[in-house]
Amino acid sequence: MPGTNPFSDALKKAAPIILDGGLATELEAQGAKLHESLWSAAHLHSDPEAIVKAHLAYLEAGASCIISASYQATRKGLMTLGISADEADALIVRSVGLAQEARDRFVAANPQAQQQILIAASIGPYGAALHDGSEYVGAYGVSKAALREFHEQRLHLLDASGADVLACETIPDFQEIVVLCELLRTVTTPAWVSFSCADGQHISDGTAISDCAALFIDHPKVLALGVNCTPPQYIPALIGELKAAATDKAIIVYPNSGERYEAETNTWHGTSTPVECALAAQEWLRAGAKIIGGCCRMGPKHIRQMHERIAKPGSPILLS
Repeated sequence: MPGTNPFSDALKKAAPIILDGGLATELEAQGAKLHESLWSAAHLHSDPEAIVKAHLAYLEAGASCIISASYQATRKGLMTLGISADEADALIVRSVGLAQEARDRFVAANPQAQQQILIAASIGPYGAALHDGSEYVGAYGVSKAALREFHEQRLHLLDASGADVLACETIPDFQEIVVLCELLRTVTTPAWVSFSCADGQHISDGTAISDCAALFIDHPKVLALGVNCTPPQYIPALIGELKAAATDKAIIVYPNSGERYEAETNTWHGTSTPVECALAAQEWLRAGAKIIGGCCRMGPKHIRQMHERIAKPGSPILLS
């Protein structure tokens, strides 16, 4: 890809890239009440400072890449707050601006943090907008044209937002992956694509992850492939599948805590401690992951422990 980009430059360095954890997880920890269908995206309108503070919590924990609050931010969804289409689009772009603001504040307060802090623009799946847990199931039963219409407008808004990388994440559906593969050829910003998975070999709709990864071989804009919002125990096997299927891509993993989400009651069951996740992160690094972090129910304590376990000289941020 011509020219340079902070994300592609970071991939060339020896140090791992440490992601943040669940944005909604930290917002709730700070006392925020999440919108029933928009989750953290509603705070783009109601309380943007809360989003900045959540990003800052992860930067202070050692993250070197933070992901914007646009996962469930769609024009249609945001308009339910009583705003216009143009205002909704502006909020989607503003999600990246809030992450940039958090980065600026962090660097001002921590001048020793010399390495580039990356901003990823979150692009959630079609299922996230449904708020019924279908991003963990896939097989939506909608047409390819409907999926393209859903993704195209937001994708191009975020492509022009100034983000360092487009994060197409928690993708559970093979047809949706095909659509994103095509659309990502039209953007200027590099991207990663991360799947939600049912086990150590398959994405949530039952398609082999190796078949999904093969779509992106030699893709000019997708620089990393991976897994997120998936139980940690499946990650080593999934790294192996991705390495074998797409040897030209970096590997990104940011699983959930291992707890099980029930959409009907909006509750989580199970547990995974920060230390357990940090030990697992060492295993993921040895297995070949380049970008490591957490998703749902992974908070700053998890990310701090991961950072302390896998950071080394030359790591993105070294904190005392």
